[in-house]
Amino acid sequence: MATYRFEAMNAQGQSIKDEIEAVSEEEAIEKIRAQKLFPTSIKQKVDRRGTTVAGGPRKRKATLTIGGVSNKQLTTFTRQLSTLQDAGLPIVRSLRILEGQLKPGVLKNVLIGVGDDVEGGMTLSEAMAKHPKAFDKLYVNMVRAGEIGGVLDAILQRLADFREKAQRLKKQIISAMIYPIAVIVVAGGILWGIMTFIVPKFKAMFDELDVILPAMTQMLIAASDFIAHKWYWGFAGVLGIFVFVKVIGATSGGRYTIDKIKLKLPLFGTIISKSVIARFTRTLGTLVASGVPILEALNITKETAGNAVVARAIGHVHDSIREGESIAEPLAQSKICDDMVVNMIDVGEETGDLDKMLLKIADQYDDDVDAAVAGMTSLIEPLMIIFLGLIVGFIVISLFFPLIQLMNSLGG
Repeated sequence: MATYRFEAMNAQGQSIKDEIEAVSEEEAIEKIRAQKLFPTSIKQKVDRRGTTVAGGPRKRKATLTIGGVSNKQLTTFTRQLSTLQDAGLPIVRSLRILEGQLKPGVLKNVLIGVGDDVEGGMTLSEAMAKHPKAFDKLYVNMVRAGEIGGVLDAILQRLADFREKAQRLKKQIISAMIYPIAVIVVAGGILWGIMTFIVPKFKAMFDELDVILPAMTQMLIAASDFIAHKWYWGFAGVLGIFVFVKVIGATSGGRYTIDKIKLKLPLFGTIISKSVIARFTRTLGTLVASGVPILEALNITKETAGNAVVARAIGHVHDSIREGESIAEPLAQSKICDDMVVNMIDVGEETGDLDKMLLKIADQYDDDVDAAVAGMTSLIEPLMIIFLGLIVGFIVISLFFPLIQLMNSLGG
């Protein structure tokens, strides 16, 4: 076991020098991190003759990986980098510290490349721009704004907050849909069992008794035959619709039509609309607050809007500002925002607090989405119960109505 001398930063940003024993440099780094310290320098202790006992400098080598960088991982990296920059560490050393803490993966490989490029003379934003799968245009432009303004630590902190709020909203919508989807899957499995195994037995009994079947029973038996013997046609139909939507969505006009339909959907349309507006206002507000020029900020927001209808409206706003007009007027004409949003943006422009107004709108709409998701969840449950009750009632009546007719005829 070798002895390693190290320098590290604690949670308060204070520098600490100490020694630690470990089998390897990697184990020494893990032990240092276990003490809730950020290692900034580590060397193996040498003897009096200046000879290294074992090992050497750790080589940074990219590993073969697949997949991408998760939002959680990137957000954690952003916040840690902000902390290290606030403590006054050089950017290269900060990148090396964070890269050394990561397990082999995509982000580790990316940080190795970014660190090498920055060490070679690139700015951080230029190095990050070479890895668009990890750092999108919003991320790169905010980092560039932080570099220009000399407030990179504050910009990174703001960027981490932005990503956390966006991820929290996404998780809320997903968690709200888990229960309805689980109920639909279980109910669908039960109905499939009834249509596949129970209804055919009734059909065989009706054939033996030579009963004249009412229309609803004939419909049920036909549906049972289709599910039992021609289910692949239904699967092909669903697959065909999926492919058709994907192909249409690949065109600009098709994507615009699909996104417009999404905004008009019952129940879900309100949530989609409010979440898209919240994303638009938070992105634009964050960029403006970070010092990004308004026209460039609008271009970035347009590309990250996530909805073609809103993206087109942002494009009109961009053109309007370039011609010397305001943001509020083209937004009002697009009708993607309600009057409250337009009025708040108008006030923000007049008072010079556009970024604050945009972030207030985003917070308000996030709260509205929370309320809408809760309302949708409470409404979906009784709707599902009613829907499933109608289906079960239809099956029961369809199966037993011929038997009641037969019993009446026999009794007569």
